[in-house]
Amino acid sequence: MQKYHLHNRPDREITDKQEILHLLKNGKYATLSLCKNNTPYIVTLSYGYDESTNSFYFHCAKEGLKLEFIQSNSQVCATIIEDGGYIPNECGHYYKSLVFWGNIKILSDLEEKRAGMNVILNQLENDTDIIEKKLNSSQSLYEKMVVLKLEVSQICGKSGR
Repeated sequence: MQKYHLHNRPDREITDKQEILHLLKNGKYATLSLCKNNTPYIVTLSYGYDESTNSFYFHCAKEGLKLEFIQSNSQVCATIIEDGGYIPNECGHYYKSLVFWGNIKILSDLEEKRAGMNVILNQLENDTDIIEKKLNSSQSLYEKMVVLKLEVSQICGKSGR
């Protein structure tokens, strides 16, 4: 897949691992592409990235279309985009994007859910008091939510201008 993504513009490939990590750790949302019975579905979700396991965590309600798709097919392709904006009078665009593939699973273990929420909150929230309050919420909160873990198998980056 990687060669196809960069087929027309190999000069735009992001190869620096630190630049890729910077995009992963500073992004706030990813768009996931799912498929069930040859029907596509995309959804954009906020996330947390765990460098130590090369995994993304997402949270959602206990019911919904994305869960039906994930239960049917755990293969996912997703993207993160850093949009620098359109360049007037040049027909150009400043951007950096990552495309990644992997398997996504629905976590059932309470401690895994807490660990996933820890990753998400530490990526999205700056207030440590709020993070602690949420992480130490009652067990019933974690029982009501779904936490997803996407284990990355391949990632590639591309930039423009």
